[in-house]
Amino acid sequence: MISVTEAKRILAKNLPGSQISECSIYSSCNKILAADAVSAIDVPSFDNSAMDGYAFLYEASIEELEVSGEVQAGFFPEESVGKGSAFRIFTGGCMPKGADTVIPQELVKVHSNDRISFDIRSISPAANVRKTGEQTQKGEIVVRKGHLLNPGSVGLLASVGINEVKIYQKPKVGIIVTGNELIEPGKDLKPGQIYNSNGPLLCAALKKYDIEPHLLLRAEDNRKLLDEKIALCLERCDLLLLTGGISVGDYDLVYDALASKGVRELFYKVKQRPGKPFFAGKKDEKIVFALPGNPASVASCFVQYIKPVIKHFLGYGNVWAPDALLPLETDIQKKRGLTFFLKCTNHKGKARITTGQQSFNLMPYGKAKALAELQEEVERVEAGTLVKIYYW
Repeated sequence: MISVTEAKRILAKNLPGSQISECSIYSSCNKILAADAVSAIDVPSFDNSAMDGYAFLYEASIEELEVSGEVQAGFFPEESVGKGSAFRIFTGGCMPKGADTVIPQELVKVHSNDRISFDIRSISPAANVRKTGEQTQKGEIVVRKGHLLNPGSVGLLASVGINEVKIYQKPKVGIIVTGNELIEPGKDLKPGQIYNSNGPLLCAALKKYDIEPHLLLRAEDNRKLLDEKIALCLERCDLLLLTGGISVGDYDLVYDALASKGVRELFYKVKQRPGKPFFAGKKDEKIVFALPGNPASVASCFVQYIKPVIKHFLGYGNVWAPDALLPLETDIQKKRGLTFFLKCTNHKGKARITTGQQSFNLMPYGKAKALAELQEEVERVEAGTLVKIYYW
């Protein structure tokens, strides 16, 4: 049995490289960029007006101008602005040749004979003109590798003409939920049966990272059927998650079944509560996790080990770091020699440990949104001590 720290170190050392694929910018939000995005153009690609108004060549002596043309956004003016004249221009319109300044329409008095007048002192030379390359220059990196794309950065990519980006590919995840006693929610329970909460829990946890299971399978406590389903997942998936059947009972078949399919053990059993009978293995570049059947153990092992592995696949950095540090609200007594992961809430900036910490008990998750880590070597953690916090 190994420590949590050692388990994470072994996993980090054995993670396969992330796969890269191309993605339309329309579906790229919340994905990690896998290569620098470089602009192929200047933006703006032409001098244009920042206002609705009139474009003209600035001279300090101007009092009145003749309106001799018009420029709408999306059109290129062929004619030039001559001395003593101006073009009516709209926001985004291309600046006509011979003009260097735009006066906003609200500062202009329009006369009936296609002439305008204004106080030249109300603006400065080159006012209200967006210059070529003012936002972005050709060849400039606009978004760097490793950036988590958001609506703003997607808009930036679109503004320089990029329609596809390289992103880290989502892993294909297989889930096998084992146990004769399980029945799907919504059906009537018979004596001795319980509802399958592990499958929905894992699917929901994956959904937070925009991942749908590639395979979602149920397996009774039958070695032949289990072998077949493990083989199928290893063939088709990058990451395999099994729940139940990994302890030492007569019907705990998972450990031997994985070994028979060539899964190399990375570690088995971790000094933690909940989730001590936890297995990690590898076959070629595929990662396999076998989780205990108790649902709170499944939740804890997902947050501590599977979430970081998924984030690695997706291109995140520093995946093993806690999400926050919070002071404990009250003193906690624990067993020395085990790392505890306790369901908790953030109550006014403090980690409040909930009641119901048993490995079978999901009731605290009606309000708990995180796990607080209490380290292996301590027996008592006093109120106010900063502890690591992990969210879903």
